[in-house]
Amino acid sequence: MSVVDARALLRGSRIIPVYTPRSVVEAVNVAQALLRGGIDAIEVTLRTPVALDAIAAVAEQVPGMKVGAGTVLDVGQMRQVQRAGASFAVSPGSSAKLLAAARDESMAYLPGVATGSEVMTAVAAGFGLLKVFPAEAINALALLAAWRGPFAGVSFCPTGGIDATRAPEYLRQPNVACLGGSWLTPADALAHGDWNRIETLARGAAALSIV
Repeated sequence: MSVVDARALLRGSRIIPVYTPRSVVEAVNVAQALLRGGIDAIEVTLRTPVALDAIAAVAEQVPGMKVGAGTVLDVGQMRQVQRAGASFAVSPGSSAKLLAAARDESMAYLPGVATGSEVMTAVAAGFGLLKVFPAEAINALALLAAWRGPFAGVSFCPTGGIDATRAPEYLRQPNVACLGGSWLTPADALAHGDWNRIETLARGAAALSIV
């Protein structure tokens, strides 16, 4: 099997909300609100028991939304999210087994990297869009600038601690294709079912993505 090009899949989707679902109904409402606000990709993390069902529901019920699975840690999860209908998978790190599984499952995959060695391993395996995590904790802006020379042609999706204030700085980096952030789905908005607020946050993020 050949590697599915995540860059092509996510082209134009510059901000990817990172969302942890509490229920299937909530996930569908969140995805619909984001889409109304102009955001057409979401990373649903595998951190709750309903995550796989949430991915399947969003994939089926929210046409136009590219639904990804986050926090994919092992081969079994890679297979599960592919069967649930996820368009892409994201990991906080990577392993040789996960890289091979993404290829075998024909799954668009963003392996996580934080060092040059990890970038080299992912690129050698055929992957060209890599998640940089945890972005703010490792001063990813400086790291991304330093990587432009040795890793020309590689694109990155920084995630971790980025908010609406910091997002434009990342989006201005020429090797940043997209970024992930949880500020579009704040806990209080989720708790109150405030889908209008999430839509408003999405509109703001969509405007940022024009940078």
